[in-house]
Amino acid sequence: MSKHIALVATLVTALSAPAFAASTLTLYTSQPNEDAQMTVSAFEKAHPDIEVKWIRDGTTKLTARLQAELAAGGAAPDVLLIADSVTMESLKQQDLLAAYKSPEASRYDAQLYDPQGYYYGTKLITTGIAWHTKAPVKPTSWQDLLKPELKNMTTLPSPLYSGAAQIHMATLINDPQLGFAWYQKLKANGAMPQSGNGAVMSAITSGSKAYGVLVDYMAIREKAKGAPIDFVFPKEGVSIVTEPVAMMKNAKNPTAAKAFIDFVLSDAGQRLVLKQGYLPADPTLPAPAGFPARDSIKLMSFDPAKALAETDANKKRFADLFGSR
Repeated sequence: MSKHIALVATLVTALSAPAFAASTLTLYTSQPNEDAQMTVSAFEKAHPDIEVKWIRDGTTKLTARLQAELAAGGAAPDVLLIADSVTMESLKQQDLLAAYKSPEASRYDAQLYDPQGYYYGTKLITTGIAWHTKAPVKPTSWQDLLKPELKNMTTLPSPLYSGAAQIHMATLINDPQLGFAWYQKLKANGAMPQSGNGAVMSAITSGSKAYGVLVDYMAIREKAKGAPIDFVFPKEGVSIVTEPVAMMKNAKNPTAAKAFIDFVLSDAGQRLVLKQGYLPADPTLPAPAGFPARDSIKLMSFDPAKALAETDANKKRFADLFGSR
């Protein structure tokens, strides 16, 4: 009788158990906590068979952590969702990423992803011009910051501290209409660098500086809250940080990693980006509230591999020009 009961219990347990065991995906991300939780929750809802374990930190700290873990022989994450393509390009060149040709990528501008499929941009965080609403000139061009009447009124984030500022500098100095000469003229017009974008925004909203080079969403969100700040996408174009996603070469769960990449590039994933208040990488979706019409925003060309190769030289040029503060 006891054997019969044991057999029944075994059958009941087998029948009541799920048909499959949930797999685990490990994600390292630099998204703000709220955005990261939204992204993970939406993915898990779309893929209930996958549980996401995620760690959030700044891109520089995450990259240092990843390198330390790999050097110690530890486990690597399955997926990275971090700030910029230059960091991804560095990881690619170190042979740490796995190529994956996502079927979702066909809708995207070719400059937003690696041609071999090592990483894919998921959103467009652009850098343009912000100004205090009582500033004397409403700028429309990068050249406007060079006008004599704006002498000593401009600030900008330093590429010595900010990844977005590094990308912005690499973009502008490779533009034939601007080049490094633009930075030299900006310096001659009294521009003073801050550490990062947050400091630039604070300088403008406090009134200590009238103009600043700033990422779009910071100015647009503060304006929506009633702060005395406005923002323009200059007519020459804007630089872009794309928050790319990539699969690690030693991913323990490559199937789930590919599913995550596909999800953030999918219509559902891109609509989540729009809901979070960012410009989606998908060109078929509109711009979020507070942004101008999408087709009025001109994106400047950018080569992550070239920018990576020139990073140290660009930082030195900036430090020699503005100082290393």
